[in-house]
Amino acid sequence: MSWILWAFHELFSFLGMDPNSGWTWTFSIVAVVVVIRAALIPVFVKQIKAQRAMQALQPELRKLQAKYKGKKDQLSQQAMIAEQRALFKKHNTGMFSSCMPLLFQMPFFFALFTVLNNTATAKAAGEGIGALSAAHVRSFDESSIFGARLSDTFLNTLNSGNVNISVIIVAVILIVAMSALQFITQRQIMSKNMTKEALEGPFMQQQKMMLYILPLVFGIGGINFPIGLLLYWTATNVWTLAQQFWVIRNNPTPGSEAERELNERRAAKGLPPLREKKAAEAAEAVAAEELKKTQRVQPKRQTKRKR
Repeated sequence: MSWILWAFHELFSFLGMDPNSGWTWTFSIVAVVVVIRAALIPVFVKQIKAQRAMQALQPELRKLQAKYKGKKDQLSQQAMIAEQRALFKKHNTGMFSSCMPLLFQMPFFFALFTVLNNTATAKAAGEGIGALSAAHVRSFDESSIFGARLSDTFLNTLNSGNVNISVIIVAVILIVAMSALQFITQRQIMSKNMTKEALEGPFMQQQKMMLYILPLVFGIGGINFPIGLLLYWTATNVWTLAQQFWVIRNNPTPGSEAERELNERRAAKGLPPLREKKAAEAAEAVAAEELKKTQRVQPKRQTKRKR
């Protein structure tokens, strides 16, 4: 993470930005977000597939629950868990598939936290951090936006005895934005991109818990994050919301509210519903494949060998 941060800082400095400005470091942090999230797009695609598979198996899960309803003995519970696991394996999904991007991001998040949170200590010792030299560390530690240093935290500023109101205001705004974006992202999935069966399914309670718990956890934890890290996480949530909005609008879950809205937009343009389009494309692909198999290969004409 220090190498990526250093590379973009050098790039923006080369393009004419002040190397010691907080805005140069801010744009460098946002660029880190773009690189990391672009690299995680394959993970996001797998998450979408896993979520849709989970929604598709909701009817089967309800049948499984009905089958073992009222059976509290150990053997029945073990049998139900075994059948449930087999069902997940069959559909290539799992209970925590929706957490994949978050779990993959955490190592990057903690790596950047380590870099940004140790700048004050490294500056005092005259040391660098990773790819950042001692001069880079000093530059970052002393840089600021709107009067708030990027290395400051809400909690440390509040307990310092010399409260910088700019740090408090900037930190609160970023914490609220970070938590609100996370809430809106999760809410968008539940209101637009889930089928009726999924909304009534056994894992809906898990989705509701994530809707409130994750923003709360990051909101509370945010008071101990440096301003630079709050910028990183806020920018990450902006990316997530925009990426998810595009997917929901253009490739919604079959049977969801988003699919109905997409079909309404397609009907207004005189286009067939999305499922009919996909079915027609699949039929054309099958027909083309069959045509290839049935085409007679013309034999090559052989010329008589001259004696």
